[in-house]
Amino acid sequence: MLKVIEIKESVFADNNREAAELRAKLKEEKTFLLNLMSSPGSGKTTTLVRTIEALRDEMRIGVMEADIDSDVDAHTIRKTGAKVIQLHTGGMCHLTAGMTKQGLDALDISDVDFCVLENVGNLVCPAEFDTGATKSAMILSVPEGDDKPLKYPLMFQVVDVLLINKIDAVDFFNFDFEACRERVLKLNPKIEIIPISAKTGEGIDKWADWIRREVKAHNE
Repeated sequence: MLKVIEIKESVFADNNREAAELRAKLKEEKTFLLNLMSSPGSGKTTTLVRTIEALRDEMRIGVMEADIDSDVDAHTIRKTGAKVIQLHTGGMCHLTAGMTKQGLDALDISDVDFCVLENVGNLVCPAEFDTGATKSAMILSVPEGDDKPLKYPLMFQVVDVLLINKIDAVDFFNFDFEACRERVLKLNPKIEIIPISAKTGEGIDKWADWIRREVKAHNE
């Protein structure tokens, strides 16, 4: 009889176990890890810069920049004064819990209160793998369209907060906020939706308040 091994199931099971162990360790060490996901060009790095500027006087911030093969974003983040490390995935389109742990060890989070994992830019693979993060967020930019929840439902189901970025450009694109909100809430009724403009800073205060609240709850 031919033996069949379900590799994908095994990979997910192993990763989920590692993710749970990492999350427990982060809770014990009182380090809040945010997994930030989006498509390329959504404004992820610019949003991250705005976030650091809003919180750097209150928290010790660390950033792990993940990319297939580049360090451009890490150099941008370094200018903010945040602690930063670049992660190269070697062609992989996502990060696993094990890879995240390697990054955290290299970053040394002993002096970090709030750490952001800027995941590889796409809306498919990163949604499938639990990184061990405390919470997950995604950015959907106005130019991408309000139909993305219909095309990539899993991403919207697994995140805790959705940032709708580039609202300053809404007049130039046919983006229906109410339709988008309805589609997202149907997939994930507990999600928090925050419209922002990383360019102008609109909505960043509300986003920073969400982080403050979640970090405080994590440390209690």
